[in-house]
Amino acid sequence: MKRDGNSVPAYRTIYEELRKKIIEGDYSPGARLPSKRTTAADYGVSVITVEHAYDLLVDEGYAEARERSGFYASYQRRDSFPVAEEGSFRNTGRPSIGPGGEEDGASFPHSVYAKTVRRVLADYEDILYRRSPSGGLPILKETIAEYLGRSRGIRANPDNIVIGSGAEYLYTLIPMILGHGRIFAAERPSFGKILAIYRASGLICEELTLGQNGIDSGELERTRASVLHITPYRSYPSMVTASASKRHEYIRWAEERDGLLVEDDVESEFAPAVRRAETLFGLNPARVIYLNSFSKTLFPSLRAGYMILPDGLMDAYREGAGILSCTVPVLEQCVLNELIARGDFERHLNRLRRAMRKSPTNTDGKTTLAISGKS
Repeated sequence: MKRDGNSVPAYRTIYEELRKKIIEGDYSPGARLPSKRTTAADYGVSVITVEHAYDLLVDEGYAEARERSGFYASYQRRDSFPVAEEGSFRNTGRPSIGPGGEEDGASFPHSVYAKTVRRVLADYEDILYRRSPSGGLPILKETIAEYLGRSRGIRANPDNIVIGSGAEYLYTLIPMILGHGRIFAAERPSFGKILAIYRASGLICEELTLGQNGIDSGELERTRASVLHITPYRSYPSMVTASASKRHEYIRWAEERDGLLVEDDVESEFAPAVRRAETLFGLNPARVIYLNSFSKTLFPSLRAGYMILPDGLMDAYREGAGILSCTVPVLEQCVLNELIARGDFERHLNRLRRAMRKSPTNTDGKTTLAISGKS
């Protein structure tokens, strides 16, 4: 199956078409979805392919599986979620992938990294000794855009990608881009450096209480903020993951206020579901600044992350932050480009996911994936 000239896996086409029907109400909450065999026959694919699509609908909260009964739509346009009592969240802790836990990062194979560095030193001579453009090397931005397209369903313009030395550095650029006249808000509880960095920039910041599926709806209605910094996948330290309904509510919130969302997607690659795909940026690229980092997925000493800006913010970026030099050395950018382009990065992520699926589970039956801090 094709879309925009790019090959699209059949399961993603099925997933996206069923998701659209669920969101638009063709399948109301509780309605039974077509059986896997019926769907396979309709699309001319295998039952296994349909299973992949249905599993992703379940992962994203659009459907639920009922034993010996099938799959049922579960998306609600607006859910009311209970606000958890203060102190009810607990940090479950991510199982250590390497022998030393956090200090080992994600234990990317040293032999692969060393081999890649040698290849870069031999093959990138024409790039290595030049100054990097402010937003990062075009070759790396193009490679990241291709990776996001095939792994997360994100269609990003490489020109809108900004490379920087980790998530915390990228946080500092956001006030420079948006200006200081806006009120920001973040989750409560949240990773402490988010609010600390914004407040150090002179911004007014509010904290909005998390419920079990995302920020409480009443908190969203009451806030004066027009910029909301959120971590839809496993917010730290609560480990709360926003439901599909809540993610759509965030988008509506931004649309209704002429606001913006900062989607902090750091560590989402650690999701045990390989096909986890939906992002807020994918739902409305015009309202979302998407942010992620390689410092966790590879190793902490690799200070590299990226954000994707909406088209409407590119002029503001060039005027406010585009004057700054790129903070990631050219050598590291070239190494990252090789690791992603040659598939080493994704093979590494697949190894991590397999290890995490075998890890002990917490009391809720979920794999413990926790974040001990952003990078």
